[in-house]
Amino acid sequence: MSITSPAADELVVLGKIGAVHGVRGEVKVHAFTESVENLLDYPVWTLRLGQILKQVKLASCRPQGKALVAKIEGLDDREIARTLTGYEICVPRSELPELADDEFYWHQLEGLKVINQDQQLFGIVDHLLETGANDVFVVKPCAGSIDDQERLLPYTAQCVQSVDLTAGEMHVEWDADF
Repeated sequence: MSITSPAADELVVLGKIGAVHGVRGEVKVHAFTESVENLLDYPVWTLRLGQILKQVKLASCRPQGKALVAKIEGLDDREIARTLTGYEICVPRSELPELADDEFYWHQLEGLKVINQDQQLFGIVDHLLETGANDVFVVKPCAGSIDDQERLLPYTAQCVQSVDLTAGEMHVEWDADF
């Protein structure tokens, strides 16, 4: 494991290390990617816990249920693997694949102002949640918001009318009293 890694603000979280698995230093990994196997596209991970950054190489990885079991190169001890529990798995933004014009990574949506069809500012996108039916974005009030209400809006074509990353805005079809 190495301490040399990209700057923290250039990193995107793609998963999190859970409990240890077995006695050979393997760990369970919870992926935040669309498919858990997408983590396998990145052979080098930057692990982050608060301000602590560690760069590791993936030796092997296999699916297990809705998670992955990962073996990190040079890590063969269960107790040392246990110390990685809770670390976020990150990769540099520059390594993410390009998306189509109408697709966005969640980190790109966080912080956008949310404005409805009546030009009312609801707040900013704080984070997104994955649900069974569709993703949901959590909008928290900010300076200039129409009220102090937190809103959960569906990330669907019916709700989200446009996203303008340059302007930092997301326009939605959503009534303020809904």
